[in-house]
Amino acid sequence: MAAAGSIANKLIVLWKCPYTRTYLPHLFLFISVLGSLLKYLELVSQSYFSNSRNVLNVYFVKVSWGWTLVLLLPFIYLSNSYKRSRAFVLKRLTSLLVATLIWYICTETFFYIEDVTGECQANTLKGPGEITTKAACKKAGMIWDGFDISGHSFILTFSALIIVEEMVAMLQIPNSHRNTFLDCLYIALNVIVAIWIWMFACTSVYFHHFIDKLLGTSVGVLGWYVTYGVWYPKFSLPGLPPQPNEQKEHA
Repeated sequence: MAAAGSIANKLIVLWKCPYTRTYLPHLFLFISVLGSLLKYLELVSQSYFSNSRNVLNVYFVKVSWGWTLVLLLPFIYLSNSYKRSRAFVLKRLTSLLVATLIWYICTETFFYIEDVTGECQANTLKGPGEITTKAACKKAGMIWDGFDISGHSFILTFSALIIVEEMVAMLQIPNSHRNTFLDCLYIALNVIVAIWIWMFACTSVYFHHFIDKLLGTSVGVLGWYVTYGVWYPKFSLPGLPPQPNEQKEHA
């Protein structure tokens, strides 16, 4: 479809600007701090997005890593195939395994910290030591009060940053070598990034304490930086996505 190609071209122009990608991590940290301040000062009124049951949270954020994998897997395969060998494409696909491992380790660590630092708020009413786990507390219809590092802040930051890094491959593919499916994938990834940024802002102004959100955001930025800023540029496995104006074949 010509329309998809036209929209993709406009988005490519946006991401060709180096500042757009360079300052995205700073944007997440800024939103986290500003949103927390607005929440503390109670300057933002309640809205549809202050309810955790809103459609974007239930059908997108709650399964955010699923959306990231479903869209990035075919996109990395197709966008990294232009003038590159199959071996290069397969190596690049391992970046999703690395990212998934980081996501799993971080989220499980957050859950563990919350478990070991918390207690059931109604524990005194049930008897000392009667409810000692988060699962039992919630099953009893009570609230587990632990150090709850914001998983939303982490996953939305981390996911958006790696998507933007992988979308760079699109900048080096001429129009004549793109197809409608690739253009639609690219548009969908941009839409997901926009949703992640919006929902990150909603998390910042409506939910969690400041330190919870700042830590979650910082871990997301750190996960991105260690991989795409330190590891991938130095090693070919998985390596960085094809950069604009790169033409040589990679093995």
